[in-house]
Amino acid sequence: MTPIAIQCRASYLLPWHPLRVAVLDSESRTYILVGMVAIKPHPQPKTPMVRHLRETRQRLLQAAYEEVFKSGFRSASLDTILDKAEVTKGALYHYFPSKEALGHAILDEVIAEQVRGKWQARLEQNDDPIAALIQAIRSTSFSPEHVNGGCPLNNLAQEMSSVDEGFRKRISRLFHAWESAIAKALRRGQAHGLVRKDVDADEVARFIVATYEGYIAMAKNFQDAAVLRSGMKNLVFYVESLRVPDGGGDSADDPSKARVFAVP
Repeated sequence: MTPIAIQCRASYLLPWHPLRVAVLDSESRTYILVGMVAIKPHPQPKTPMVRHLRETRQRLLQAAYEEVFKSGFRSASLDTILDKAEVTKGALYHYFPSKEALGHAILDEVIAEQVRGKWQARLEQNDDPIAALIQAIRSTSFSPEHVNGGCPLNNLAQEMSSVDEGFRKRISRLFHAWESAIAKALRRGQAHGLVRKDVDADEVARFIVATYEGYIAMAKNFQDAAVLRSGMKNLVFYVESLRVPDGGGDSADDPSKARVFAVP
């Protein structure tokens, strides 16, 4: 620790402290305190405050996600979001400068994590891409809330892509990442002899995503879980057709076998 000197006017009374020594400077007529030790204050732990801020932000995001899923982005009520999250409007704008910024965060953090957990994570953790894809498809919820509400990603794609470039770009990135993960897994399966070599991984990946989203959109329109169940069953059959046939042969060697998005 470094000694410091503090000057004070001579007219002030100097309280006694065992570490202080008052020396009179005859020229400046000031007292100079020497021997005082500079002690750095102990920093207060920030963890509780940081945790509180994160929890508040997360509550806002979750409340906003639920309201947007229910009402759409443009019709979503900020008052409803604030009531559900139990925060003030000032707190909302502390974390998100605009309603659009809040919507972008829903895509980047909530919906992106949902897509990754359902599709990318399964494909990365399973050596068999066909099995991973079937698991993802079969994990689809048939509850009235999800059937009638549709897909959060596709809902925003339909509502916002043509009116907000920020939304459009984010949605495009999510669809692209989803397709890329499927295509990468299919190519890995081809290398390991699990997926037919005549399959065009990129075309099939896009077809799977489009078919999956299409069935969800139709079920939402019909408000009928049976439509979604039928669609998921047919999609599983299609994905199964991508396997290398029993016996190790490849359908590319047999003209009688139907080819699925064959590589030119």
